Amino acid sequence: MTIIMNNHDFKLAAWPAVVHAKCPRCRRGDMFSTPMYGLKSQVMHKTCPHCGLTYEREPGYFYVAMLVSYAMFVAEMVTLAVAISVLTGSRNPWVYVLVVMAVGIVLSPFNFRYSRVILLHWLTPGLHYQPETSRDLPGQE
Repeated sequence: MTIIMNNHDFKLAAWPAVVHAKCPRCRRGDMFSTPMYGLKSQVMHKTCPHCGLTYEREPGYFYVAMLVSYAMFVAEMVTLAVAISVLTGSRNPWVYVLVVMAVGIVLSPFNFRYSRVILLHWLTPGLHYQPETSRDLPGQE
């Protein structure tokens, strides 16, 4: 199915672009070339395949994503610890340590990907959605 986008008022929604890890400028190009969970590590495109936006704004730009990932990890682990306490009532610290560590390992690919998505979509000054870059380029279908 081909969608022709000639309308100047055409806009793509923000939430689907964030959930599917699309480019923050055009909301069409994929940010990652590999799946979140798989046998290969996650690989992020250097530039958007649709609009050409360079994702790494400057050398070391994604070090900030580590802070975002840390905040996500802390929120997830506090929520998990409260859930364990409420659901099991256990006072054994090893229950908390084992469950929190296991869930932390399982969620680390999620945190890696979405810390970068959050950084680019919401925490980067001067980087905003530009609907005109969402249109199909000549020769694309």
